Amino acid sequence: MQQLFEGHRLTPTQRRIAHCMVRRAADAPFLSSVELAELAGVSQPSVTRFAVALGFDGYPALRRHLREVAPAERGADEDSYNEYQQAVQSEIDNLRHLASLLADPAPVVRAGRLLAESRPLPVLGLRAASAQAGGFAYFARKVHPDVRLLDEGGTMLADRVDAAVRAGATALLCFALPRHPREVVEGLEYARSVGLTVVTVADSAFAPVARHSDLLLPAAVGTGLAFDTACAPMLLGRVLLEAMCDALPDAQARLEEFDAKAAARGLFAE
Repeated sequence: MQQLFEGHRLTPTQRRIAHCMVRRAADAPFLSSVELAELAGVSQPSVTRFAVALGFDGYPALRRHLREVAPAERGADEDSYNEYQQAVQSEIDNLRHLASLLADPAPVVRAGRLLAESRPLPVLGLRAASAQAGGFAYFARKVHPDVRLLDEGGTMLADRVDAAVRAGATALLCFALPRHPREVVEGLEYARSVGLTVVTVADSAFAPVARHSDLLLPAAVGTGLAFDTACAPMLLGRVLLEAMCDALPDAQARLEEFDAKAAARGLFAE
C-alpha cells in the first residue's frame, strides 16, 4: 500500500488519508469513502480527490485495486478470534510487512552507518515513543561510545540538540509513534536546521515527521486495543542496532569487555 502512494505529490489532507489507510491496511479495501473520511477526519470529497490524485477514476476504482492486491482472506479459525487474539494477529501481520520491507536492506544499512559515525549519537523519543528510544539507547550504549537519550520536550530539547551538535554529532535517531507530539515535529525541524541528518522510525511513511526526516523507516503499529501496540517499531530498532554494530569496528570488543565486567561484578543473577 505504501508503494502505491510513493511518487505522488500529496497534499497534507491527502497524506492524512494515506496515513490512515496504512494504519488500517487490513480494513482499507472494504471501507466506503464515507467511512474512510470519518476515520481520517476529512471530508468525503477529499477521499475522492485523493483517489484521483493516485491515478484512479474515483474511490471505487481505488478500492477495487486494493481488494485485488489484498492478502488472502483469513481462515475460519481466525474469524472466530476474540479481540485479544485479533490484536496479536494484527501484530503478526505488521511483522510480516516489516520483513517484506527488509528484503531491501540498503536503507537500514545506510542508517546503521549514519548512526555509527555520529559521535555523540542523540536518540529522540517522546511520550508513546519514549520506551522505544530508551530501549535503543540502553543497548546502543554497550557498543557506541556516546549515546544521548532525548526523552523530554519543551525548550530543553533544542538545548540538548545544540549540545550534541557542539560535541560533534552528525546524525539523530528519532522514534515517532502516534499520537505524534508537536514537540517531536518541531524538534526534528530544528535538528535538521542545525545540520543533523535525521533517521526516523515511524508508524508510516506518511506520518507528520516524514517531511522533517532525511531517512524514514516505517514500521506499523497495531490499533486494535485501547492503546496502540508497537512490536514492529521495537523490532526495527533492534535491526538498526545490528546494522550499527556492523558499522562499528570495535563493537564486538566492547560487548566482550562489558560481559567480562558484568561477570566480575556478578551483575546478573544467572
